[in-house]
Amino acid sequence: MVRPTGAPRSTGGRGRLRTVALIGIDGSGKTTQAYRLAEALTAAGYPATYHRNAGGRRWLGRAAHRLGRSDAQGLLGCHGMLLVESVLRWLAIALTLLAGRFTDRIVVMDRYAACQYASLRAHGGHRWERLVRAAYRVFPRPQVTFLLIVEPIEAYRRIERRGTDHETLAFLTAADLAYRTLPEYPTFVPVNADLPAEETARQIRGHLAPWLADGDEPTGDVPMELIQVQARP
Repeated sequence: MVRPTGAPRSTGGRGRLRTVALIGIDGSGKTTQAYRLAEALTAAGYPATYHRNAGGRRWLGRAAHRLGRSDAQGLLGCHGMLLVESVLRWLAIALTLLAGRFTDRIVVMDRYAACQYASLRAHGGHRWERLVRAAYRVFPRPQVTFLLIVEPIEAYRRIERRGTDHETLAFLTAADLAYRTLPEYPTFVPVNADLPAEETARQIRGHLAPWLADGDEPTGDVPMELIQVQARP
C-alpha cells in the first residue's frame, strides 16, 4: 500500500472551514475519528458537531435477522438494498446540511456521498450509479474529505472484534478498490488508518491546521496540543 503523505490534494479555495467528511471502508475507523475530530475542534475553540450519514444497513440487518433472513441483502435483494440505502443516506446528508445552515459550527460528517458511490460499485450496482449521482448532485462537496485507508484484512479483524456486524474480506477488498477508482479520488485527503487511533487523529488534525490558521478565529483558549500540531510544517 502507498502510504498517505502531504497536504490536501484539492481544497477548492480555503476560507472559513465549515464542512469536513470522513469516508472509507467499513472498519477503517470513520466513526471513531469523526467523533474525535469534532471533540478536538470544539475543545480548541472551533465549535464543531458530529453527524453520522448512515445508509441504514446496520438497522436493516437487524430487521432482517428478526425476520429470519441473513442480512439486509437477503431481506431486500441486492438492488433493493442499494436503493433503500441510497435513499436513506440521501435523507441523512440532507438533514445534516440543513442543520449546518442554522449553526455557526463546523460540520464533521461520518460518511458522505462518495460512500454511496463506493457501495454501489462494491455491490455490483454500477447501473444505478448514474441515477444516484444525479440525485446526490444537489449536495456540495465538503471543503475537506478524508479517505481513511486501511488494509482490508485489518478492517476485517476490527469488524470481527467489535462483534456488532460482519463483512467478508472479499467485500472489503472490493470496497477498497471502489474508493480508489471513484472520479472524486484525486480530491480526497488520504490518511493512513492502519496506525493506532491517536496517531491517525493526529494526521487529520495536522491536515486541518492550515485551514484553521487561514480562515477561522478560535472562540476560546486553544490547547497547547493543537498549537503544536498547527506549528508543524
